[in-house]
Parts: sequence; structure tokens; C-alpha cells
Amino acid sequence: MAFGISGARAARYAQIGEVLTRHGLGHLLHAAGLGRWSPANLLGETIDATAGGPEHLRLALEELGPTFMKLGQILSTRPDLLPEPYQLELAKLQDAVPPVPPEEIRAVVREELGIDSEEAFATFDDEPIASASIGQVHGARLADGTRVVVKVRKPGAVDRIREDLEILRNLAASASRQWSAAADYNVVGLVEQFGRTILAELDYLQEGRNAERFAENFADNASIRIPRVYWETTTSRMLTIERVEGLKINDIEALDAAGFDRSELALNAAGALAQMVFKDAFFHADPHPGNMFVQSDGAIALIDFGMVGEIDERLHDQLSRLLLALARKDARRLARTLLDMSSGRHESDLPELADDVAEFIGLYDRVDLQDVDTARLVQQLLAVVRKHRLQLPEEIAVIAKMVVMAEGLGRVLDPGFRLSHALQPYVVELFVARHSPQAILDGLKEAGLGAMDLVEDLPHLVDGLVRIVDSGGFEVRLRAAELEPLLIRAEKIGDRVVAGVIAAAFIRGVGDLVSLDRERWTGWRAPFMRTGLTALGGLGGYLAWSAAARRRRGGPNQPRG
Repeated sequence: MAFGISGARAARYAQIGEVLTRHGLGHLLHAAGLGRWSPANLLGETIDATAGGPEHLRLALEELGPTFMKLGQILSTRPDLLPEPYQLELAKLQDAVPPVPPEEIRAVVREELGIDSEEAFATFDDEPIASASIGQVHGARLADGTRVVVKVRKPGAVDRIREDLEILRNLAASASRQWSAAADYNVVGLVEQFGRTILAELDYLQEGRNAERFAENFADNASIRIPRVYWETTTSRMLTIERVEGLKINDIEALDAAGFDRSELALNAAGALAQMVFKDAFFHADPHPGNMFVQSDGAIALIDFGMVGEIDERLHDQLSRLLLALARKDARRLARTLLDMSSGRHESDLPELADDVAEFIGLYDRVDLQDVDTARLVQQLLAVVRKHRLQLPEEIAVIAKMVVMAEGLGRVLDPGFRLSHALQPYVVELFVARHSPQAILDGLKEAGLGAMDLVEDLPHLVDGLVRIVDSGGFEVRLRAAELEPLLIRAEKIGDRVVAGVIAAAFIRGVGDLVSLDRERWTGWRAPFMRTGLTALGGLGGYLAWSAAARRRRGGPNQPRG
């Protein structure tokens, strides 16, 4: 047993080492600091450093239990971290294990509600609908006959996951010290992020709140349905939610037999994902076909709201800049945006990244983006991201995965489906908001606040300069008469910069909107021209006023008293 590690913890480390070695993943042992726990190492033998490949990685994670399986499931949604073969293999991870006895589930219900399941529900099925590592799902009926499903967290699940998370944190820290790739990808931060995600999934109250938020967001969208949460029998350890009936959205034979319009279903599913990302800024982070059911009236019902993502204002701005650079096929701007989005990278990385992005853009140089295979475009861009070990925000990476899944599902439902057509209205609205007069004014206000901060810091900077001068470091001689023309010239340049920023923002915004959607431009032309003329008139007045103010103060050619 290693010094400082308990017997139970040491046994778990040894189990991880044994499983990875057996699946040909011995190279990960040294990278994660587990070499001493390898059976081969304990016997004085050489560790097999042959990679086991995607399938063996999946099998190893399955053997290691719920925490590692959940890690694999989350990694399958991160195309910025893993190439496609690994994503596809890890997506097969089925968190299905033998169920616990029904009396254990009923005991949890009794502990949470203070009454037996027979009193809380009109009926409660002992045979589970599904059994995963963390929770078990049972069918039930409420007193009024409503059919529901009750999701119950298994006893001891939290303790096991917390122990494994602690081990993963230790391994991540060790790997970051020994393996440059682990440091570049910030695996410590990734494990912390994963820990927050899985612990949030353990809280069924939060999952219920997520479901209600989606229901509110889609209240006016008849094509999407969110099941109702029954709070009287919902706690942090159990969730009671309306039972969803319907056909799986990728069951083509059943959909055709029922007479559904698959093209319409494809558009509705893609539209729902677009609304989540571009309008609501709150999205389902695991929208695979198994979580989407087509109901008898053609509405698509969503389930499983444990994994969600949220887009704050900063991410929203980054996403819009990323899409704008793609739409304009501007390689340098796209590289700049990717670098800004990534943590831990430096300006020195930009030239090489820009070269690779330019090569990527060249693949689509003569193709209208509306006709591009969106999923393929995203995968190729993410290959550049992986090559340069960029650390994209988790939300952006999950959105990229959603795009790939949405395009794939759409093509299954309708071979002629193009995700870009479904996304276009939402993307256009995003650009309208970004280039609105209010957005421009907000940007100028932020710039003004930054300038104010600089002014506040100026006395401290001057004090520092005075100390250097007093120490005899150097001597400076200035004459006011020589400095005044420079100050007046700087003031004029400042006026022109302000005017140029506003005018450029307006002109560029109009150009982007016209290039994105020429047909809708006819409807925007009048209001934008009115806004533009108003802005130009205001600029003219501002420049005239500032020039007059300078003359009143006395310019460089004015006589002095």
C-alpha cells in the first residue's frame, strides 16, 4: 500500500491500473501517475504501452463503474477534445446495470416523503422501466390516474461518485505535472468541470427546475412538448414527472407507418435546438434521439433534463463573432476569435493557427455556406482546434456536438435536409441584435468606461514616473508651447476615431446583414437607412460642436492675449 493512502483507496487505484493495463491502455498509467499501480509494474515487468483504441477505452470505462461511464458519456459530447472515432464509441456507453431490489427503492421513497409509496401514489410498479448506475426509473400513477415516471437515486450512489471524483482530481493533477498535453488541455479544470456536472445531475430538484424552464421557453411552440413535473412527490433524491408516450424520433419505419411528415419533423427538431441556443441561451446538453419522442399529434416531446448548458453574455458575443467570421470566410478573424475563446494560449500562437484556419476556409471558398454540410464543416474546424490544443468553453464545444447530432438526425429523417437552412433565421436575428444601434452604443459605453478606468489609474502611473525621475534615472525637458499642437492634434484624432468607429460599425453591420439574407434586406432597408441618416447627422453635429469648442478655447493659429 502506498504511503498516505487508505486501504480502500489503494484498492481502487490498483483496480484502475489493472483495468487500464488489461485493455491495452498502459500508456495512460504513466501519464496519470499510475505506473506504480500497474500489475505489470508490481511484478517487475514492462508495462505494455500499446494503445487499446476507442473500443477498449469504452470497455475500460464500463468496467470502472458509474463515475467513469459518466465521464465517457460527457467526453463523447466534446468534439474539441476527442476525434470522431472516440466520440462515436463513447456514445455507445449504456449506463444500464442490474436493478436494486424494489424494497430499497420503496425505502428511499419513504425516507423522502415520510409516507409509503402506496400512500404517495395510486400505483407504483416494482418492475423498473430502466436501471442505471445512479438512478432507477419506475412507472406509477397519481391519485387522479395520471401516468408518471418516478426517478429514484440509488442508495450509496453519491458516496461512490464523490470518492471517484477525488481520485480523478488527484490523477489530473499528477498528469498535468508529467504530460504536456494534459497541461495544455487543462485536465485539472476539465475534471473540476466534470465534477460539477455530475453532482448537479444527482440533484433531482435541479433537474425538475430545468424541465420547468424548458417548458416556459417552449410554451408558445406547439411543435415541442416538455413533460410536467409533479412537485408534491419530488425531492433531491426522487423526481416525479409526466410519462411521455410516443415513437422514437429515429424509428423511421414506425414514423412512416404512422403517416408522419419526416421533413417537418427534421425542421422542428432542428428549430428547437436553434431556439435553445440562439434565442433562449439555455439548452439541452444531451439531445440524442433516445431523448426525443414523436407524439400522436406530431409534437416532439423531450425528456431527461439533467445535463443542460447556459450561454452568458460573453459566450453569446463569442458565438456571434465566430459565426460572423465563418459567414464572411475571414480566416484571420476566425483564428483570432478561436484564440480569444481559448484559455491558456498566447498571441504567438496566432500566425500558425491563422494558416491552418485559412486552409480550412479554402475548402469552402467557392461554396455558399447555405449549401455546406454543416456537421462536416464543424468537424473539420474542430480538428484544427484539437491540433492546436485550444481549450474552448464547455458550452461552445457542446453546441458544436449538438450541431453534428442535429445534422445527422435531420439527414436520417430527410435525406435532403440542410441544417444551415433551419439555423439561418436565428443566426440572422443574432446579427441584427449585434449590429443594432443599441448594441453599438453599449459597445461605446464599455469603451468609455475603460477610458475612465485608465484616467483613474493615471495618477498612480504618474507617481511611479515621478519616483523614477527623482531617482535620477533620466532627465526630461518639455515646453508647453511645443506640446500644445500635439494635444490639439490628438483631440482631433480622437474625434475622428469616435466617428469612424460608429460609421464603420453601421456600414459593416449593414453589409453583413445583406450578405446573410438578401431577401429580408428589403424589409430592413428603410429602418436601417433612417437609423444611418440619424447617426450620420448626429456625428456631423458632434464634430461641428467639438471644432467650435476648440476655436473658443483658442487653436494653434489663434492670437494669444
